[in-house]
Amino acid sequence: MKDKMGSECEGPEMSLVCLTDFQAHTREQLSKSTWDFIEGGADDSITRDDNIAAFKRIRLRPRYLRDVSEVDTRTTIQGEEISAPICIAPTGFHCLVWPDGEMSTARAAQAAGICYITSTFASCSLEDIVIAAPEGLRWFQLYVHPDLQLNKQLIQRVESLGFKALVITLDTPVCGNRRHDIRNQLRRNLTLTDLQSPKKGNAIPYFQMTPISTSLCWNDLSWFQSITRLPIILKGILTKEDAELAVKHNVQGIIVSNHGGRQLDEVLASIDALTEVVAAVKGKIEVYLDGGVRTGNDVLKALALGAKCIFLGRPILWGLACKGEHGVKEVLNILTNEFHTSMALTGCRSVAEINRNLVQFSRL
Repeated sequence: MKDKMGSECEGPEMSLVCLTDFQAHTREQLSKSTWDFIEGGADDSITRDDNIAAFKRIRLRPRYLRDVSEVDTRTTIQGEEISAPICIAPTGFHCLVWPDGEMSTARAAQAAGICYITSTFASCSLEDIVIAAPEGLRWFQLYVHPDLQLNKQLIQRVESLGFKALVITLDTPVCGNRRHDIRNQLRRNLTLTDLQSPKKGNAIPYFQMTPISTSLCWNDLSWFQSITRLPIILKGILTKEDAELAVKHNVQGIIVSNHGGRQLDEVLASIDALTEVVAAVKGKIEVYLDGGVRTGNDVLKALALGAKCIFLGRPILWGLACKGEHGVKEVLNILTNEFHTSMALTGCRSVAEINRNLVQFSRL
């Protein structure tokens, strides 16, 4: 296939056995501007890289002589069962890397039995995504627009389409300084299909429309709670102070996230921020994590430190770019199998047995 910016993706079967294999193969296939858009971080990309490196500073403490003949990776999020604590984070513009875009991603998530958070910046319509995977568990990620009516219209549409939670992204009052995208003048090439003005039916150019609200405050959450019955998840919290405020404002969950290192550079890696957020909420709401997960061990470490599940961003796009729906299924399957192995090798027969005693922070 060809990506939208002109590079050629081929078909010969390759031995892709881990997530970084997919990364390397995707880089060979996509045009430079598309690759930069997916992989780029803000400023010097320190946080983007540290998201991965921080996991490697954590060591495992396995327990042996346990019967691990049966290992169960299932868990629940917001009361819904998923086959493994490995779900799909919201990323935009999947049609850049595969013609069917988010429809293929949704089908793969449905087949895997996990949750897919659909982005405001999806390149397929929400209706088409739901038709593609009608039985899939899906949440919707919202960038809050200054026009309250536009937010209300979109949320009501999402609710009527069967999405099960509203994920509000907090860390984008302004767009991060993504140097690669500026150099590549990417802003001219992207359009949105779902963020449309109630008065107009046409797609809106990305970044042209992006008045994402710069004035969103904690007290505004009550307005969202008044217009939807969906559980509200806050994405982008990195500190105990904001975690405590999230509990105070009666939201149902937190995604510890630094936007894949694409917003404010030089913040904590997600896995390093997780511990204080988990401690702050005191078990009152569920805490999830995205950023830097590349192996089954990473998933285990995140759960040991208190995450209910992890969400995958870039690796999903690598799978999609390589093989479409089948590639996303492969990425999910590889990571789930690795996680299953990690559980068995640390003596965990169920997700409930994963705990803080399984990890320690290395002095390296």
